[in-house]
Amino acid sequence: MKICVTGSSGRAGRAVVADLTEHGHQVTGTDLVPAGSDVAPAAFLRADLTDYGQAVEVLAGVDAVVHLANIPAPGLRTPSETFNQNMVMNFNVFQAASQTRVGRVVWASSETTLGLPFDVPPRYAPVDEDHYPVPTSTYALSKVASETIASEIAQWSGIPFIALRFSNILGPADYQGFPSFWDDPAKRKWNLWGYIDERDAAMASRLALETEVTALGSANSVSFIVAAADTVMTLPSAELMRKVFPDAPLRGEVTGNSTLLSIERARQVLGFQPQHSWRDHLHTGGVAERPVGSTT
Repeated sequence: MKICVTGSSGRAGRAVVADLTEHGHQVTGTDLVPAGSDVAPAAFLRADLTDYGQAVEVLAGVDAVVHLANIPAPGLRTPSETFNQNMVMNFNVFQAASQTRVGRVVWASSETTLGLPFDVPPRYAPVDEDHYPVPTSTYALSKVASETIASEIAQWSGIPFIALRFSNILGPADYQGFPSFWDDPAKRKWNLWGYIDERDAAMASRLALETEVTALGSANSVSFIVAAADTVMTLPSAELMRKVFPDAPLRGEVTGNSTLLSIERARQVLGFQPQHSWRDHLHTGGVAERPVGSTT
């Protein structure tokens, strides 16, 4: 396919460009700045997606778009700028996709829509897609509002929209810092000790592009949690919950270090199975084994 990746110079964008290119897709990247030559897409267009005309131009002639361009987290800009910039970019890309008749829109929503940073405990764990919407910042609110916009434009246009609620996107360079969490579970409680390896985030984006429309069900707009199969911790997941969120009920059997951000829907519909864990890069002295999966 001919695929436009917005935010192609960012962390997730570079990984997505590399993965799609490796799997034979023709990628055009767009961002405010070009990426380094080692992860450059086949073509690059500098564009400001807060301008609707530029959004239309970058999507002209492509089969699908992976929309990653946004202010990527709360606290980087003022709350109002975070909300306003993200909303304008997302609406422009969604509407431009409809106008140019792009075949599919895959875009980055966020785990923050589920209630992060969990200053108020989750209602249950593992948290799944139904633990929504619980925005606690204007960043999260921009994602919740954008999911609503995506749903409506998908219905109007008939184009499939797939929102990926990414967990904290990290990579091998970050894993050496994980032992700093282990002495106090509260340090990483904010997202139930979750993360997603950047390579698996890229894989999920590709699977969302390639999955048959019939697998998505009757709705044209669907959302999936995308997280690693394990947590960032060596302490077992059930014990983490008992220590930090003792009143939150566990749904189903939670074994070992399995994720507390349920990825069962992504597994079942997209065929998503995380391939990377920090445990493959960082020796834990036998404290924790690499998990084979998660339960809900």
